[in-house]
Amino acid sequence: MTGFQNLAPFACKPDESRGRFFPEPESATRTCFQRDRDRIIHCGAFRRLQYKTQVFVNHEGDFFRTRLTHSLEVSQIARSICRSLELNEDLGEALALAHDLGHPPFGHAGEEALAAAMEPFGGFDHNVQSLRVVTKLEERYPDFDGLNLTRETLDGMIKHNGPLIGKRAKRPSQGDISAFAAEHSFAAETQACAEAQIAALSDDIAYNNHDIEDGLRAELFTIEDLLDVPLVGPVFRDVARRHPDIDPARRIHEAVRDLIGAMVRDLLDETARRIAALKPICADDVTRAETPLAAFSDTMREHDRALKAFLFENMYRHYRLNRMTSKARRVVDELFRLFIDEPDCLPTEWRSRTAGPDDAQTARLVADYIAGMTDRYALDEHRRLFDVQARTS
Repeated sequence: MTGFQNLAPFACKPDESRGRFFPEPESATRTCFQRDRDRIIHCGAFRRLQYKTQVFVNHEGDFFRTRLTHSLEVSQIARSICRSLELNEDLGEALALAHDLGHPPFGHAGEEALAAAMEPFGGFDHNVQSLRVVTKLEERYPDFDGLNLTRETLDGMIKHNGPLIGKRAKRPSQGDISAFAAEHSFAAETQACAEAQIAALSDDIAYNNHDIEDGLRAELFTIEDLLDVPLVGPVFRDVARRHPDIDPARRIHEAVRDLIGAMVRDLLDETARRIAALKPICADDVTRAETPLAAFSDTMREHDRALKAFLFENMYRHYRLNRMTSKARRVVDELFRLFIDEPDCLPTEWRSRTAGPDDAQTARLVADYIAGMTDRYALDEHRRLFDVQARTS
């Protein structure tokens, strides 16, 4: 089936998909990209995002965002932008929902600890882990491991940060992703499709603005602290002018809503300008372009950098988060050290695949086990293993 959208000539079209690694009959009611989205939503790794840290550890409050709510917010923004640009909404949504599947517990603190522990064994990166989840670690289907997603969805995932190699690559590619691209004949030097570019920028829009809301709710900073931040300060002042008598919670929500709208409009305007300049007539024109098709304006990029700098200083490095980060790193590191030294402590289904203590195969398996944990499961597992009075199961 071809789907129900009127798509731009340069959008990814379901009937032009390069297919899946393992051939399957097509659905009579869903496009291949709709099936990708549905498989991601129904997989275990997606459900576990409900109890994984975005910024605040799960037990710190029910009102803070989790990896799951963040992923849903990214997908909503991505889908809306794709619709406005006549891109494939289903592919954009699938990529947005899948982008954090590989995140370990405790957010970036957990990733940093796991990356340090795995340094002698090939390292750890959540983007690589997301790829492992959808190609290996999900065990749901009788004929293959992983989710058997389309090559378009996989291409968008591996080019999460742009081209992997060559002059257009903005950052060094993780070796595992480059190896995967080479093994399966993905064009590592090209841009991602337009839908993947939109999903990546939607991630920026979502976490920047929703971290403002969560940071204010947690009282890590105040509205007054934000007034000197470009774009953010003027928006908060404008909301106060238009609604002088509303309570602070409504003022914050209205300002965040306006900020998201401003960033989306800027992205749409700049991307439309680039479309007019490039005049792409097919999806390949987008991937072969020298620069991304989807982007913020230069002014909005400056605003984005200023906001990130503010959040880094006033939120991500706040002493309260530093304390939780310190504890989270210790939990992940201690779990890893115990399991790699004593793999017999792993659950039976994991222990059966180890290759002995301090072995690279064992280390990767331990990293997979820990990365799949939720915050609360990691804390419970740590308690079971290190508290001599705790039950062991």
